Parts: sequence; structure tokens; C-alpha cells
Amino acid sequence: AIYRTRQQMLSARSAALIRAVIRRSASSEMAKPGESIVDRREMHRYMVDCLTTAGAATSHARQLADVLIEGDVRGHYSHGLNRLEMYVQNLQEGSCERSGEPKILNERAGSAWVDGCNLLGPVVGNFCIDLAVKKAKEAGVGWVAAKGSNHFGIAGWYSLRAMKQGCMGLAFTNTSPLMFPTRAAKPALGTNPISVAAAGKEGDAFVLDMATTTVAIGKVELASRKGESVPATWGADARGLVSTDPDTIVKEGALLSLGGDERSGGYKGYGMASMVEIFCGILAGAQWGPNIRRWGSNAAVADLGQCFIAVDTSAFAPGFADRMQEFMDTMRGLPMSAGGEPVEVAGDMEKRHEELVHALGGIPYHPNQIEFANNLAKKLGVTPPKPI
Repeated sequence: AIYRTRQQMLSARSAALIRAVIRRSASSEMAKPGESIVDRREMHRYMVDCLTTAGAATSHARQLADVLIEGDVRGHYSHGLNRLEMYVQNLQEGSCERSGEPKILNERAGSAWVDGCNLLGPVVGNFCIDLAVKKAKEAGVGWVAAKGSNHFGIAGWYSLRAMKQGCMGLAFTNTSPLMFPTRAAKPALGTNPISVAAAGKEGDAFVLDMATTTVAIGKVELASRKGESVPATWGADARGLVSTDPDTIVKEGALLSLGGDERSGGYKGYGMASMVEIFCGILAGAQWGPNIRRWGSNAAVADLGQCFIAVDTSAFAPGFADRMQEFMDTMRGLPMSAGGEPVEVAGDMEKRHEELVHALGGIPYHPNQIEFANNLAKKLGVTPPKPI
């Protein structure tokens, strides 16, 4: 009874914090001057038109557009509209297949090894995480590793997909070598993201979606598109020296591992990126580390390795959702630091952006992103996205 009362108090406090955050987002973080609001269905239509014009099967185009839209809705603009042209080029240049299905190469009760058959990343990812969920419902845990895949968008899409089917979800992928390993003067690992999604109560959830570099390369590209400099912790030039110029980082240098240089803990980010590489490239028999194609080399086959895990929490201690909610409520309920902002958990920031999109009636885009979309539409001969 005491436990239930404490749970109710914490849950109420958490709900109040979430409502306050949402109100703040809807009232004071509306569209910035010059931004255009595009209905998500309209942007989805535009993306599908671009991808099918480039040759993708309609069902594959829709799966990819779903992931790109989710990236923008959750505020991960580096992995939404910003990434569309790359997929179009992959399709046009024939570096990925335009239709087909992934294949299971080896399978046991709780695991599977999949050949993505060089299909679009979201087609491979959806197949694999759904297979992992199916296995988790039967064996408690489902672990699926895939080779022959391509860029799959935000990793959080797949962990959330598992969570929505009643499991805790995890997703990982290797990427083109964009990170300087600690003490190295050559990029040899990718941004190698990690995502975990675990449900609490009443729609609340912990959703971690992070690169093992300080930032994803897309955020540096987005800064370049906006004509902005970047923080000194994001990347370095060809000599490994810190740079704040996004063009220098993208064209000549590489990203820094999470934590920065060795003195500030960058070796931990390097270690985490290596762990993802083992889960993905090494375990799946895909390309790995410096063997993966250079970023921007869209004519070459990527052969990315990816890993998807689903956990049926009912196979473990009872009451997972209750404890998960208590954990999140406890974190959010901690005393605030001098900055005066409430403590959050992974996913709260994205939830705020989702609520902002809801309040605006569409996704807010920077003028340069709209210009990019219009130019791509003109190249492909499709109707550009129409702002609200």
C-alpha cells in the first residue's frame, strides 16, 4: 500500500512536470521567424514522390518516408528532410536495390542473422525489429543482426517500434568512418548510434537515441546549410585539430568521439562506438570500421551492419512498467540545479518537439531546408511540399 501511494504521488508529480514542459513548448517555442510549417502528410507525400521518381518501390518509399518524417517530428532534423537527397542519389546511382525483401540466413529460437539484400535501410530495419519482437514474445529476448543494409534513419524509430509492440527495444548501426578514435589521426569508426526505448505508464517512456560521437554528422551538415559555425567539441580538421567550421569538418576532417579528447573522457565514446561496431559489422559479417565506404560516396555499396534487440520484460521480474515509471519520476523529481530547469529523462526533449508540431499543425522548417526541398523537387520533376 505504501509503495502504491508513493507511486501515485510520483506519477502525479511526473505528469505535472510533463504538462508544464508541454505548455512551455506550445506557448513560448512556436515557429521562429522565417520558418515554414508543413503538414506532415504533405511532407510525407513529397518524400514518397521523390523516392518513387528515383526508382524505389512505393512500399519501400513509404517506409523510408515514415522514418524521415519521424526524425523531423521528434526534432532530429539531421535525419529527416535533410537526409532525403542522399537516399535519392543512392537509388539513382544503383548503390542500393529498389525492390525486394530481406532474407533470413541463419535462425534460432531467440536469434537471427539477416541479409538485407542491399535494400533501403528502413526496409531492412523494419523487417529485423519485427522479427526480433516475434522472437522475444516466444523466447524472452530476440536478437537480430543484419548485413547488406543501408542508412536506416533515426535509430529510435526501431526501438520505438518494438516498444509499441510491447517490448523494450534496442537498435544499433555502424556507419561510414567519420570519427577519430582516441589518439588516431585517421577516421576509422562511424557515429555508430545507440537507441533504447522502454515504456512506463500512461504513454510515458524512456527513449534514448544518441550517436557515440559528440553529434551526428547530419547536425554538422545542417549547420553548414544554415551558414552557422559549430561548437568546438563537435569535430576536427584533417590534422585532428579542433575546428568550428562545419565545411572543414565534413570535407576534410572528422567528428570527435563522445567526450572529446582523451583527457575529457573521449576514450569512453570510442569504446562505445567500438561496442556498436562489434554488435553490427563484426557479428553480422558486414563491412566494418574503415572498410565501410566514405561518407558521400553514394555510388559504392554500403553493406552496413545493424543490430536489433527486443526484450519481453514479462520474462523477467514482474512490474517492469511500474518500476520504469518510478525511475523516470524519481529522476524528474530531483532538485533542480542553479540553472532552474527541471531534470528530464531521455525522450523528454523529443516529446516537447512532438507537442510543438501538434500545436503548430505541422513541422517547422528553416528557410534553407524549404529551399533545398524546392530545388530537389525541381530536379526530379515532382510537386514541392506546400507550406500551410
